[in-house]
Amino acid sequence: MGAYKKIVYFCPAKTTQQAFSIMINIVLFGAPGCGKGTQAALLKEHYGIEHVSTGEVIRGHIRRGTELGRQVQACIERGELAPDELVIKMIADYVAEHRDSKGCIYDGFPRTTAQAEAFDQIMAENGLKIDLMIRITVEEQELIRRILLRGKDSGRADDASEEVIRQRLEVYWAQTAVVAEHYKAQGKYVKVDGEGTIEEVFERIVREIEAIK
Repeated sequence: MGAYKKIVYFCPAKTTQQAFSIMINIVLFGAPGCGKGTQAALLKEHYGIEHVSTGEVIRGHIRRGTELGRQVQACIERGELAPDELVIKMIADYVAEHRDSKGCIYDGFPRTTAQAEAFDQIMAENGLKIDLMIRITVEEQELIRRILLRGKDSGRADDASEEVIRQRLEVYWAQTAVVAEHYKAQGKYVKVDGEGTIEEVFERIVREIEAIK
């Protein structure tokens, strides 16, 4: 929380209180280990909007040992993405339940072009739209270092093996990165340097959000 207070110092109080009088929906995008979750939590508190992480939803199924969770776990351990139909259904339910909120940060979704196209339809059906896609960029070796370090604390098998991590990153570069083109075509794409302190990265992201006011 101390780090967050330092961050607010860079952003005047009126930014926090008056940033958005209307709904805003943001896609926070980047490779595993880029810091999406950390930045999303800060943005949620700073702007008072919702935050949904598809990764946490999926891991919840895994922890509960559901049949669906076991199937997804097998995909993750192979370094593959969760099936589109599963993720899209979860997000559709979430959007419908939260369409009257101040807005939302979508952390880790969409991950494929098919998901992005389906997401546009889901949002439109609920009278909503994505206002901005923010892509956090970090060099590959730094991503691997961060994920291995995280794996020591989390105990997650997919965070403990460098081979699996590299496979996950290959999947990201080959499939997920193309989603940026989807939002570029809509004029909603920005790229933010994800290296440096948490405070520095957060300040860069806030600047981009403020620019669309």
